[in-house]
Amino acid sequence: NCVFLGEEGSNSLYEDGDVVIGGLFPLHYSPVPSLLTFKERPSPNSYNFSARALRWMQTMAFTIREINERTDLLPQLKLGYHILDSCDEISVSLRASFLLVNGEPERGLKAERGRRIASKNEALHLGCSAVNRTLSSVIIGDAGSGVSMALLQSLGSFHIPVKVIINFSGEAEMQGILREMQRLNLTGFQWIASEAWATSKSLWEKSDNLLKGTLGFAIQRAIVIPGLQQHLLDLTHSAIHKLAFLTEFWEETFNCRLNGSVNNHFHGLGSNQGRAPCKGTEDLNDVYSPYSDVTQLRVSYNVYKAVYLVAYALQDMSNCKAGEGPFLKKTCADPKNFEPWQLLHYMKLANFSALGEKVNFDQNGDPIAYYDLMNWQRGPDGYLNLVKVGFYDASLPAGRSLVINDSAIMWPVGKQAVQSVCSNSCPPGSRVARRKGEPICCYDCVPCAEGEFSNTTSLDCSRCSDDTWPNNDRDLCIPKTIEYLSYFELMGVLLCAALTIGASFSLIIIAIFYSYKDTALVRANNMELSFLLLIFITICFLVGLLFLGKPSDWLCWIRYPAFGISFALCLSCLLAKTTVVLMAFRSRLPGSNAMKWFGNKQQRASVFLGTAV
Repeated sequence: NCVFLGEEGSNSLYEDGDVVIGGLFPLHYSPVPSLLTFKERPSPNSYNFSARALRWMQTMAFTIREINERTDLLPQLKLGYHILDSCDEISVSLRASFLLVNGEPERGLKAERGRRIASKNEALHLGCSAVNRTLSSVIIGDAGSGVSMALLQSLGSFHIPVKVIINFSGEAEMQGILREMQRLNLTGFQWIASEAWATSKSLWEKSDNLLKGTLGFAIQRAIVIPGLQQHLLDLTHSAIHKLAFLTEFWEETFNCRLNGSVNNHFHGLGSNQGRAPCKGTEDLNDVYSPYSDVTQLRVSYNVYKAVYLVAYALQDMSNCKAGEGPFLKKTCADPKNFEPWQLLHYMKLANFSALGEKVNFDQNGDPIAYYDLMNWQRGPDGYLNLVKVGFYDASLPAGRSLVINDSAIMWPVGKQAVQSVCSNSCPPGSRVARRKGEPICCYDCVPCAEGEFSNTTSLDCSRCSDDTWPNNDRDLCIPKTIEYLSYFELMGVLLCAALTIGASFSLIIIAIFYSYKDTALVRANNMELSFLLLIFITICFLVGLLFLGKPSDWLCWIRYPAFGISFALCLSCLLAKTTVVLMAFRSRLPGSNAMKWFGNKQQRASVFLGTAV
C-alpha cells in the first residue's frame, strides 16, 4: 500500500535545476500492529499519512525557491529538488535513494524501470550508474536512525553526502507503546522523550493522561521562518488535484473525497469511496493540522539549514580561483558539473548564518549539538503546552553544558521529581566501584586511595599535587606539614655542638698525625689509610649538619648519598687496616710472602672497592 513518491509522475515532487538536491521524508509510516489473537484473520498492513513530514517536504521546496530568488547567493546557479517518500522503511528508502543518485527525474521513469527490471540486481545497477551521472549530489533526510544508517552505509561508497534531519525512532513506535500501556492501565511514569517525538502533539491527543510531565530533548527551534506559513497555506486546487500526496493530505484533513481524486492509499479507516464529496469551501485556516502548525519549527528548521548548507557550499565552490583550489594540483570544481565528494569537502568547511543563528561544524563535519529541554504540560484548555525548561549546549565548558530550570518543570505525579536510581551518588571523599554483572547505575562507593581526593560527586578520585596531601575525609587537598629540626632548638643545638666537636677532634688528630708523619709510630700505623680514615670521619660529622634546618630539594638530594658514601668509606678504611694487620702477622711465618700482594696500591683499591659494594 505504500507507493513511494516517484513511481508515478504525479506522486513525485520535482523541479529541475543546475544542481538537484534529493529529499527523503517519511510521508507514510506503518503503525505498530496490534497483538495477534489467532482468532480472526489479521487485517492487511496499512500506512498512516504524516502531515508533519509533508510540512518538511514543503519546507525544503520553499527554501530552495527562496535561495533561487536571492541575488546575493548562487546568482549564476539554479537549484532544483527531487523529493521522494521513504515510507519510514529501509527497503523503500534504499530504492528511493538509488533513484535519486541515478540521475533520473520522474519523467520517463516507468520506461526506464521496465528496461532495468531484467537485471538480476537492480539496486546495484542503479547505484553503480550514480558514479557516472549523478542527479542528486546530496540527499536531505531521512527522519529515522535506522533508515538513515542504511542510507549512509549504501551511499558512502559513492561519497554522496546525506544530511540527517533527526540520530532516533519516533511517533509510530510510541503510538503502539502508549496504546498497550492504556490497555494495561499503566500510569505514573516519567517519560524522557528523544528528539523524534519530543514535540509531537499528535501523541498527546489520545494519551494525554500518560504523557503529562514528559521531559524531552528537542531540536533547536526557529521562532519563525519568514514566508513559510504562507507557502504552506498557499495550496492551489490545481496542485491538490495533480499531486497524489496533496490530494491524500486534503482528504485526510477534511475527511472528504475530491472529485476525480487520484488518491488510492488505504489507511485502515474504511474505503475512501465512502467519504462525502468535498464542498470546495474547505480552508486550512479553519482546522488544526500539524502541516500548517509553525509554532514548533524544529525539524523544519533543520531542513531549512540543511538546504542552506548545500547552497553555501556551492557558493564557496563557485568562488574558487583557478590554481588555488583545494583538490589535486590546486584545481577547482565546476559548480555545474562536480563529484559529490567535492561538494562534501566544502560542506565540512561551511560557516554561515541562518535566521540570525551561526551555523558551523566540527572537524568531523558534524554540527555543534544544541537541544531544548521541553516539558509537556496541560494547559487550562486541556491542550498541550510545550514549555522550555532548559537546554543542552555542547559549546559550553564541561559540566555547564546542561542547564535545567527545576522550578518550571511540571512532574507527572505530585510536585517532586520521580526518583529512579539504583545507587545514590557517591559522597565527597569516595569514588564509584562498579558491580560486576549489574547495570551501570548500580555501584558501590569506596574511599579514595592514599594521596587522592574527591570534593564532588564524581565517578573517580583525583591525585593531590606534590606539595599537598588529602585531609582525613579525603575531600580536600591541604598543604603538607613541613617538620624539621631547627638549629635553634635545644636538640638542634646539642646535635650541632656534638657534630662540631667530633669534626674538630678529627681535624686535630689529622694535624697531629701530619706533624709526626715521619715518626716510626705513625709510619707503622699505616699512615695513608689513617689519613683517609680521619678525613672520612670528619666528613661524616660535617654531613650530619645537613640534617638540621629547613629542608630544601638540593639538600634532600645530596645529604643521604653524602652520608652513605662517607660512612662506607670509613668502614672500607677500617676493613683495609684490619686486613693489613692480619697480613702483617701472617708474613712473619717462614716462607710467607702475603704482604707482597697487599701493598699501598692494593690497599687503596680495596678501600674504593669496599665503598662501591
